[in-house]
Amino acid sequence: MDPKLLRYLDYRLITVIVLITILSILTISSATHATAPGGSFHYTKMQIIWFLLGLVAMAIILMIDYHTISMLSNAIYIVNLIFLVIVLFLGRTTMGAQRWIPIGSFGFQPSEFSKLAIIITLARFLDKKKVENLKDLIQVFIHVGIPMLLIMKQPDLGTSLVLLAIMFGMLFVSGVSVKLLLGTVAAGIAALPVFWQFLHDYQKMRILIFLNPNLDPLGFGYHVIQSKIAIGSGRILGKGLFQGTQNQLDFIPEQQTDFIFAVLGEELGFIGGMLLLLLFFILIYRTIQIAFRARNALGTYMAAGVASMWIFQVLVNVGMTMGLMPVTGIPLPFMSYGGSSFLMNMMAVGLVLNIGMRRQKILF
Repeated sequence: MDPKLLRYLDYRLITVIVLITILSILTISSATHATAPGGSFHYTKMQIIWFLLGLVAMAIILMIDYHTISMLSNAIYIVNLIFLVIVLFLGRTTMGAQRWIPIGSFGFQPSEFSKLAIIITLARFLDKKKVENLKDLIQVFIHVGIPMLLIMKQPDLGTSLVLLAIMFGMLFVSGVSVKLLLGTVAAGIAALPVFWQFLHDYQKMRILIFLNPNLDPLGFGYHVIQSKIAIGSGRILGKGLFQGTQNQLDFIPEQQTDFIFAVLGEELGFIGGMLLLLLFFILIYRTIQIAFRARNALGTYMAAGVASMWIFQVLVNVGMTMGLMPVTGIPLPFMSYGGSSFLMNMMAVGLVLNIGMRRQKILF
């Protein structure tokens, strides 16, 4: 990589990522009862390690021109499918889902990296072929649908929905007819009764609980009810780090992963929650700016795919902690604990910075 490219590096974007990560580390420390007798900073230390490894992964992505990355799209797509098939046969099952390939004491989650794989490969597809009619759109659906079906088989409905959000976001930016997209959405809505039959019982229950959490207050509705109590009790300024009763007394399930925003809301209050959302807004806004200032359509599609992924995940994760969205198991980017998710998101940052850095020719 030419060192002259570094003058175009978006340091504001990097700063936002660092600030979100600091909030993540502080919140995870509290969420895993780091101050309790016999407590451990294990999750906190691991999140710091994931961040450091993520910086390395981001730097590697930065050094490779995104055009070169896109030329590897066929290999990326095939490798992605291979890992998704492997996880169905050799994957470790946790809480009824077979999503992780065990590597020693750690777990590698291929479905997380599928998000970035789809962004890269679909960008290449859209750059080479303009989607003008239903036939072209079906090709896009097949491209995204194959990994999506493998992920649903795990089962992982949340990640499957993220792939759909990425696809529609990239199609919209590529200039696909709004009429064609709306027709597709209408057809999808019409097919919901059929789709409902293929959902697992717990997935159906999550949707019903979204409509009425009190339907099963000590079972499926417990997560949402306790999360809403935690966020509401935080009020304006919060109870203080390590002081949240819902969190410290272990009333919030999955508090370091899917429901980490509930911990933040209880302990840092409305101000803390709004600060995090402001940082996400800046992150996504800068990503969208980079998308539309990209040197070519390929860069625009890639950055737009990353922005679509982050927008959807933030809206759904924060929404489900407040009972505004069904519980889907979608992590909050850079905040939720998890190595695969964190590394993938850091690689996505590297891709966005890569596009922004190469938006114009180097001036000598």
